[in-house]
Amino acid sequence: MTLETRIKAFSELGLLLQKYTESKDLDSNFSQKLVNVIRNAELQNAWFTQEYIQCAIKEWANLLTVDNLSSWLQPYSFDHFEPKKVAVVMAGNIPLVGFHDFLSVLISGHNFIGKLSSNDNVLIPFLAQELIHIEPHFESKIEFTKNKLPRFEAVIATGSNNTARYFEYYFKEKPHIIRKNRNSAVIIDGTETKEELERLGNDIFKYFGLGCRNVSKLFVPKAYNFDQFFKAMFAYKEIINHHKYANNYDYNKAVYLMSSIELLDNGFLLLKEDTQFSSPIGVLYYETYESDSKLKRRLDNAKDNIQCIVGKHPLSEVDFGQAQAPRVDDYADGVDTMRFLTQKIL
Repeated sequence: MTLETRIKAFSELGLLLQKYTESKDLDSNFSQKLVNVIRNAELQNAWFTQEYIQCAIKEWANLLTVDNLSSWLQPYSFDHFEPKKVAVVMAGNIPLVGFHDFLSVLISGHNFIGKLSSNDNVLIPFLAQELIHIEPHFESKIEFTKNKLPRFEAVIATGSNNTARYFEYYFKEKPHIIRKNRNSAVIIDGTETKEELERLGNDIFKYFGLGCRNVSKLFVPKAYNFDQFFKAMFAYKEIINHHKYANNYDYNKAVYLMSSIELLDNGFLLLKEDTQFSSPIGVLYYETYESDSKLKRRLDNAKDNIQCIVGKHPLSEVDFGQAQAPRVDDYADGVDTMRFLTQKIL
């Protein structure tokens, strides 16, 4: 297969997803199958609500176009290419979180061996089958395994900080990308409008806060008044009606109260002053800053814990509401996956 053929196949998959998300052609065989797959994914994992699965599908529908894919791949060289077997150990914290690695391995011309998370083992295999239906040459290049990985020549693995240590040891003899736990932060300067803070709510609550691009940490000026923040968050109050989220919120609140820890609470979100970045579900950590220079040093020292920084502050990277809408070239942990696949493992 040529690169153009691979781009065309993924863009056709994107077109199918686009028609589905725009409620066009819902009577098609693809759409009917996708409806059942979404239902099964939700039954298997209660965190994967139909609403959030639809959100993930829509993001990929918008990304998988000929223009987006061609622009993404233009800087890389695919000359003198020898396909390798690339194992991908996937996370399963949010729907389709492993699809970028699936796409990257296959569109670069390599062979994909996927070890799926038990939390997300329905959606990607379905899309893989549809991709094969579009371009049958992919059939020999895609393999999923529930057991020990078969022979492979390179690996991309995503997991917690604990599993990353295991991955580093287990895969040390192979070219690899090992991703650890990261979280995202927001810088608030006190001049935000209600609309901007409401968009921030999407960065906090989308996917219940389970993604590495979800904001779990606030940086606010000293003596910041949280009233406007909580007023804006009220738009997301219905999240407490999800039983798993509510259970986590109640549990964390009880633990903090029993320890006499000071909290800010609006009935569905807890704010706790803390220097850590990875907050529990239903909780946001916050930290105050005195000056931009001190804040920059703090963020620089913590860069290995941060996926992205939201806000309109000069030190921010992503606008309010856009944390969970990365471009196709927004690589996890800042590691260029495509450069790894086109240079490092050949």
